[in-house]
Amino acid sequence: MSKDHVAGDLGAVLSHQMFRALSDPTRVRLVVLLAERCRACSVSELAECLDVDLSVVSRHLALLRAAGVLRATKSGRNLFYEIQYDALAEALRGIADTLERARGDFTTAPACPAPAGNEKEHTP
Repeated sequence: MSKDHVAGDLGAVLSHQMFRALSDPTRVRLVVLLAERCRACSVSELAECLDVDLSVVSRHLALLRAAGVLRATKSGRNLFYEIQYDALAEALRGIADTLERARGDFTTAPACPAPAGNEKEHTP
């Protein structure tokens, strides 16, 4: 497999949106709270567990939903959030599998060429 192919595979599975969503401690805490409860929770229920305003919690949850980490279900006027375990596991498994293939290719592939224009002249 060529380096370009491995890099393309890695680029396809690395979701900047997912990593951005999971890079914030409050959002990680929200995912942990949902995992601990083993059920869908409302925005207000989750906000009670954090020292953050309800509107901020709502924005964090919306970002996690947009990244595919959570799913939301509306019931009356409330939104209930739950972890999308299968989608999240599939995304992380895809990253792990691609990295494993890249590691295998790394050990057998020649070194990457230096970028053009980065040659420095050595003066005596």
